[in-house]
Amino acid sequence: MSYEAVLAELLALREQVTGVTETAVAAVDGLLVAADCEIVRPEVISALAAAALGLGKRTGYETGLGDLREVVIRCGRGHVVVYSIRDEGLLVVVGDEGLDVARLHVVSRETVERLAALLVEESPRPI
Repeated sequence: MSYEAVLAELLALREQVTGVTETAVAAVDGLLVAADCEIVRPEVISALAAAALGLGKRTGYETGLGDLREVVIRCGRGHVVVYSIRDEGLLVVVGDEGLDVARLHVVSRETVERLAALLVEESPRPI
């Protein structure tokens, strides 16, 4: 896995979606892989996103609604969105009040697929 390639995906996501302020990729256990963060602490947001992802997955399972795609947290001054990257990891996106959530959901699908391919390249040590 190339750290630079993962970071390039995060930077591209920020450029393509209005309102994205911070992004990070982490393993499902919350360990940081790469981050494009200026304000939030990437290690902390990665760990919290992993917890949100775990709760979302369990909730999806218990309700019978299928595999989790994303968890959206709406706050007073913006959003935190956590996307599952298959079983390999997660993408966390922080956005301000102007975050174009609809566009984010469209753009993130391709980003997640590319990140999944990059994370699998790290073999033989799975994350």
